[in-house]
Amino acid sequence: MNVLLYPFWNAEERRPRAFWRVVLFVLVLFLLTTLFNLLVDRRLPLPGNVLSAWEVLLATFAALALAARLWDRRPFGDYGFHLGKMWGMDFLFGLILGGALMTGIFLAEWALGWARIVAVYRVVLPHVSFWQGWMLAFLLFVAVGFEEEMLTRGYLLLNLAEGFRCCGLGPRGEAILAWLVTSSVFGLLHLGNPHMTPMSTANLILAGLFLGLGYLLTGDLALPIGIHISWNFFQGNVFGFPVSGLSLQYATLFATQYEGPTLWTGGPFGPEGGLLGNLAILVGIVLVLLWTRRVTRGIRTHDLFTLLARPRRSPASSSRTPPVHT
Repeated sequence: MNVLLYPFWNAEERRPRAFWRVVLFVLVLFLLTTLFNLLVDRRLPLPGNVLSAWEVLLATFAALALAARLWDRRPFGDYGFHLGKMWGMDFLFGLILGGALMTGIFLAEWALGWARIVAVYRVVLPHVSFWQGWMLAFLLFVAVGFEEEMLTRGYLLLNLAEGFRCCGLGPRGEAILAWLVTSSVFGLLHLGNPHMTPMSTANLILAGLFLGLGYLLTGDLALPIGIHISWNFFQGNVFGFPVSGLSLQYATLFATQYEGPTLWTGGPFGPEGGLLGNLAILVGIVLVLLWTRRVTRGIRTHDLFTLLARPRRSPASSSRTPPVHT
């Protein structure tokens, strides 16, 4: 009987093996999303995609809570929510960084003559004010930022890194492999977006590596969530870019006409589909490395891939210490 259970059950850890934990999570997430979709009052005065985004976010939180309790058997904080002063600092830095990088992309296009502002305070959604439209967009991107990071980084990266122990790669190799796989999943999740190209998919995989790096370095989702939210919001609702091929600008501060070469600007897909977006991501990677090195006071870059979601922090200190790979 033990031989039959071995592929499914880890007797030492008394929980399902990593592959089956991920399968359970995906199934529960699908069921909960369907349930919330049925229960939410569609008459609420919110656009359908905002409602849907928050339904998925609530379902993801619920699925994580169930996973932590029933089959992962770990503290909920291990998914990237070791809340405290450091979490708040990382989140704020992520918000600033995402907005700054997108501002840099816009300024580069404007300086090169590839972008021209044709209006300000443009409202796209009928029957709402500019500020109402901005708030709706912000609510949408908050939900998207939390949900996508909780799924691809908080849950998948952690569980896959544990599952890859069977490959004998060592902690660093297992973390790198999980990082690469989840970043690829992040890129492939956008395959159905309008104006998708092979280059935009490759760029989104690079964006997944950028976002996942903050999780690997800190064991928390604060950095990737903050970057994700402000990157999208500044992209769509400050500068009027398409957001991964989608035009979701309920209201945008600048209505901008873009005329630059698609290779650099991404064209109708937006900055994530062009070389300027790649350059911004590379700058962001360097800044994340500098930020985490400064805050952790002694993190060594050659050890960064061994830092999984088990930070050991002293209650008397706000500094991080490297987590133990278990």
